[in-house]
Amino acid sequence: MKGIILAGGSGTRLHPITIGVSKQMLPVYDKPMIYYPLSTLMLAGITEILIISTSKDINRYKELFNNGNHFGLNISYEVQHQPNGLAEAFIIGESFIGSDTVALILGDNLFYGEGLSELLLNSKKRVEEDNLASIFAYSVVDPENYGVVNFDDKMEPTQIIEKPDHPSSNFAVVGLYFFPNNVVEIAKKVKPSDRGELEITAINNEYLNEGTLFVEKMGRGFAWFDTGTADSLLDASYFIKTLEKRNGLKIGCIEEIAHDNNLISTKDLKSLILKMKNNSYSDYLIKKLKIK
Repeated sequence: MKGIILAGGSGTRLHPITIGVSKQMLPVYDKPMIYYPLSTLMLAGITEILIISTSKDINRYKELFNNGNHFGLNISYEVQHQPNGLAEAFIIGESFIGSDTVALILGDNLFYGEGLSELLLNSKKRVEEDNLASIFAYSVVDPENYGVVNFDDKMEPTQIIEKPDHPSSNFAVVGLYFFPNNVVEIAKKVKPSDRGELEITAINNEYLNEGTLFVEKMGRGFAWFDTGTADSLLDASYFIKTLEKRNGLKIGCIEEIAHDNNLISTKDLKSLILKMKNNSYSDYLIKKLKIK
C-alpha cells in the first residue's frame, strides 16, 4: 500500500497566519503539523508516500523531508494547482499509485490513541485482503462541518452526506481513508459538487452503494483533531503538550517511529540527532538511545 498526504489548500480559515506560510508547516506544539499525518501513515506500515501541495509551498516540503530516505521512507511530490477537492488527490497521484492500494490522509489531521497502529494495520489488511474500502467515523458536536455518516438501527452505514444543514448523526468522517486500487477510476468519474469541488464523499458513497465500504467507529479511546482553525490548532497543541509532559513520550515523532519499526538503524538515528541543534526534541531522542 502507498500513502498520500494532501497538504494543499490556501488555509483561509487560518488567515492571516497562513498568508505567508503553508498551513501544514505550522507548529502543533513541538513539531510541524505535517509530522503527525506522516507518522500516522508510518504507523500503518506505509513507507512509499506522496505529498501533494500547492506550487507555492511544494518546495518547502522538499526542503523539510527531501526524498525521505533518512527516515527509511520514499517520499515524492506533486502539485495541486487549484483546490479542486480531496478526490482530485487520486487523479494527481495516479502514476504514483500505479497498481497498488492507497491510503489518503489530510495534512491537517492528527490522530492519537492506544491501539492506533493496530487500528490502522487492520484497515490496511481489510483493503489488501478483502478489497474493502475502509474509513473512520468519529462522534463530534459540530457534524454540520464534516461529511456525516448515517446509520440504520443495526448501526450499519446507510448514507454519507457532505456538510448537511441538519445532520441526523453526530458521526463525522475523519480525514483518513484506505482504498482499493480502483479508487483512481472512481475519482475520475466524480462530478464537481455545488461547491465546485470533487468531493471525497462521492467516492465513499460509491463504495457504500457497491456494498464494499467498511466504516469503523473511533471510540472514546481515540482523539482526532482537524487543525484547520485557530481554536483547533491551539487545542491540538495543548493536547500534545499535556500528554508529552505527563508521560515523557513524544507523539508524532517520525524519527522514533522509523527507528522502532526498523526503517533506520541506531547509527542512522544518531546521525539525525547530530544534525539537530540542542533542544528538547533532540534531547528526547538522545535519552531514548540511552534507555535502549
